[in-house]
Amino acid sequence: MSFQTTDSKKEEFRKYLEKAGVIDQLTRVLVGLYEEPEKPNNAIDYVKKYLGSPVDIDVDKLKLEYEKLKDENIKLKREIADLKKELQAAQQEQN
Repeated sequence: MSFQTTDSKKEEFRKYLEKAGVIDQLTRVLVGLYEEPEKPNNAIDYVKKYLGSPVDIDVDKLKLEYEKLKDENIKLKREIADLKKELQAAQQEQN
């Protein structure tokens, strides 16, 4: 029973990948790697380059920078809200 479920899930996933063009794209990149006269030292970088992904990027560093900028954005939004309140209070005092 679970064997059929697993097979049907695998088949459904395979159809999804085929419909999305993933299988064709991966086949092309692997054929390209196979036909490469001089095999690259790093096959992963070759695949990334072929698929258009930058290879010299430190993902962890980008994630840290993203989190830092997100926190700074929240802080600045709070500061804007506080300044707006101060401005409204000052305007009300003048009236």
